[in-house]
Amino acid sequence: MKSTLFQLKNNAWERADGQPTDKMTADLVLCFGAKSLLSQPQFLESLQGQFDCPEIAVASTSGEIINSKVQDNSAVAAAITFDKTTIKSAKINISDYVNSFEAGKGLLHQLPTEKLAYLLILSDGSLVNGSELVNGLNEELKGKVLITGGLAGDGANFQSTLTGINDIPAEGVIVAIGFYGDSLVVKDGSEGGWEIFGIDKTVTKSSSNKLYELNGQNCLDVYKRYLGEAADRLPAAALNFPLSVLIPGNNKTVVRTILGISENENSMTFAGDMPEGSIVRFMRTNFSSLIDAAASSAKKTITTSKKAPDFALLVSCVGRKIVLGQRVNEEVEAVHNAYQGLTPMLGFYSYGEIAPLFNEKATALHNQTMTITSFYEI
Repeated sequence: MKSTLFQLKNNAWERADGQPTDKMTADLVLCFGAKSLLSQPQFLESLQGQFDCPEIAVASTSGEIINSKVQDNSAVAAAITFDKTTIKSAKINISDYVNSFEAGKGLLHQLPTEKLAYLLILSDGSLVNGSELVNGLNEELKGKVLITGGLAGDGANFQSTLTGINDIPAEGVIVAIGFYGDSLVVKDGSEGGWEIFGIDKTVTKSSSNKLYELNGQNCLDVYKRYLGEAADRLPAAALNFPLSVLIPGNNKTVVRTILGISENENSMTFAGDMPEGSIVRFMRTNFSSLIDAAASSAKKTITTSKKAPDFALLVSCVGRKIVLGQRVNEEVEAVHNAYQGLTPMLGFYSYGEIAPLFNEKATALHNQTMTITSFYEI
């Protein structure tokens, strides 16, 4: 397995290692970039002109990751070739399904499952309910295959996103890329690094990703009391205070980002479902813990042989990027250092991260979490 990284400069693709940029043959190209670039009609043509590849997947972002750097308003790509692994892809549009749960199931019906070793999901991040999507995927695969990926981003605009494979990227598209064979080893790691404070509270009234009551009290009033003076800075301050959520039937928590509040409805909207009966606790920022968590995520993806991965895919949350501000490069540098600088790294900041909970088989939707998938071919 070999991966070569590229970035778009002056409307031309250049290799990140400075080597001559000839047209490259690859089995898979992953490309992440700003929506303003991806929406240009000639963007796909530029990819197809640079890469002789049967599978070119594209997703818009809230920031691009290439090796140890975080960039904005750019486009980056990884050209990946395999010795023994084969690739098959499928795509659907959420508009063709009654909900995101059925879309997840329908997407997998388009891919063979025999010898499926790993599944990468790149999904629309605005029209798709990420929680329902992963529930549909889990319903079909039942934890038998590792699934990771993320929801596309649109900077901090939260308006619309673009995804696609072998076609012009569009709104509502969900892409699945299946990796087949016995020679691929894929490891995942996912950590948040947020500090929990306060006591457990139970979701007593909610609808999908909208929360109304905690312990029978209006959730917005409860949240404001916990934030104290920071409540005056809502909704922007909400990114600094996500929630830890234990969903009924699970034994591990997920992090949920607050996307917005409604004073008229006395409600809070999250980037993932908040089912009634869930146990929640408030969380707060600790910059060092966030950066340490990124390094810890990387270390979980290193095999017992201690060999550096052949390639690492990083999907982190736009909320972390906003909270970390000028220090955002530090979490990516921490991952780069965990691999001793030996692993090509590509990724993006997302509207939701897809990865299993720690030591769990089924996948889950995360927010405010650095998720890493490492690849080895043996």
